[in-house]
Amino acid sequence: MVDKERLEEEIKQIAYEIYVKSGCIPGRDLENWLEAERIVFEKYGLILSEESEEKTEKKKTKRVCKRGSSTKRGSKEKEKK
Repeated sequence: MVDKERLEEEIKQIAYEIYVKSGCIPGRDLENWLEAERIVFEKYGLILSEESEEKTEKKKTKRVCKRGSSTKRGSKEKEKK
């Protein structure tokens, strides 16, 4: 298990790096913090990466399409009879 204090320190560090890289724009503290959290949580596998989420979503879509297409075929066959 990852130490909560260590995670928070790493998030703080990355949020500051984001702040500096984006030109030290004031008022974006929350955005920088949330982006840093996402980066750190992905690093330790505490959340799925966007790529993993896209793959999961594609798999769900494929299953739905297969079910839908078989239903359409069945209804077309009934219309032919």
